[in-house]
Amino acid sequence: MKTLYVKFIVITSGMMFFSFILAFLISNTYYQQKLKPYNDEKNTNVALDIVTFAENHENINLKEYLASIAAVGYQICLVDDQGTRTYFGEDFRDKSLSAATIQTVLNGQIFHGILHYPQETFVTGFFANELKNTIGVPLRHNDKQFALFVRPDIKFLFNEMHVLFGWIILIAFVLTMVMVIINTRYLVKPISDLTIATKSLENGNFRVKLDSTRHDELGELSHSFMKMARQLEQVEDMRKDFISNISHDIQSPLSNIKGYTNLLDKDSATKEERSQYVGIINGEIRRLSTLTKQLLLLASLDRNEDILKKKRFNVGAQIKELVRNHQWSISEKGIMLSYSLPEIEMIGDPSLLNTVWDNLLSNAIKYNKPNGSIEITLKERSASIYVAFVDTGIGMKEADVERVFERFYRADMARTRTIEGTGLGLSIVKTIIDLHEGHIHVRSKENEGTTIIVELPIG
Repeated sequence: MKTLYVKFIVITSGMMFFSFILAFLISNTYYQQKLKPYNDEKNTNVALDIVTFAENHENINLKEYLASIAAVGYQICLVDDQGTRTYFGEDFRDKSLSAATIQTVLNGQIFHGILHYPQETFVTGFFANELKNTIGVPLRHNDKQFALFVRPDIKFLFNEMHVLFGWIILIAFVLTMVMVIINTRYLVKPISDLTIATKSLENGNFRVKLDSTRHDELGELSHSFMKMARQLEQVEDMRKDFISNISHDIQSPLSNIKGYTNLLDKDSATKEERSQYVGIINGEIRRLSTLTKQLLLLASLDRNEDILKKKRFNVGAQIKELVRNHQWSISEKGIMLSYSLPEIEMIGDPSLLNTVWDNLLSNAIKYNKPNGSIEITLKERSASIYVAFVDTGIGMKEADVERVFERFYRADMARTRTIEGTGLGLSIVKTIIDLHEGHIHVRSKENEGTTIIVELPIG
């Protein structure tokens, strides 16, 4: 993450440098196109004013006058018709100037050195302390012809400003870099923490803590990451429970089968005992078969590989047929069953929904009391159907109701010693109903009974 930290600083600094270069080039273009002609015209007017004053006052000392002009911020070069040069004010860095240029001014023409200075950079254009970067005007004083070359003394006029601007730029650059470094650390630190948290998850430690108090995208990311970590922890716990439960649910019937098979081998076993052992073995085989089928169904439901085959079918007729199939077990337990199943059609997967009704009815029978009752009702309201299974069975505790849809969870561990179950039925029911975008609600009281209501969209 240090690399990201350095990259962020380098990129930000590069952007600042690029912005500075771009701003410099734009300013230079503006100077060449707008300011340069303006400066040339302004300084030409200044030079012409100097000449006008000198020519109108023949009695003044020309050199003293030019020296006074130079003292207020100008560089001046006076050339007579013999080519003799006299300088006033700050010395020129480059005094080269062609004889043809001097002669042109002596002949009465104006030399626009500032305007025609080579279009190079802003610095050499405006600050070039060269004789050829001047305004040349003809001057006649006391019947003598002169060529007067004038330019502003930039060093004199802007010396303090140079220092001030230099300090401003330096301080601004330093403060900007300090703020970039601090701000970069503020931005990159949550990412560093996320990297550490990711490695922690990789090592199986799901108890990660991140700063989720930030009210920006990184805060949302940290909050989502912690939520994901909690979900992964739950998934890992469920995976461990699943392995433990499936191992137990497979091992238990296999141990029983093995034990009763050994008893069958004994010569001392009577015919009645052998028949009893065979019945127990067949029961354990059926239990394993049911568990296997439920696991395969759950796997298919979890993958959700276009498992839903929806079509229009009659829900009432389907549940009535299911009741007829369970009539023997209902009668055997002396349960009184009543139902109200009108002819209502819906669009759904009839095979999967039949599994839902079968599980709910089987549980109502299995966990009911002898001579108890079951009531099944089907109603249509608005765009949904409601199917309710109400029994007078042994019921569940409130804590068990909240976990009843967990895989391999058995609501009352004491009762499972006498009532066999895989703990997958209601989990399958919930998954199928979720696939149909429906809802299931459970109300139960211990020793009083259970009510399960399924809500499904008709279309």
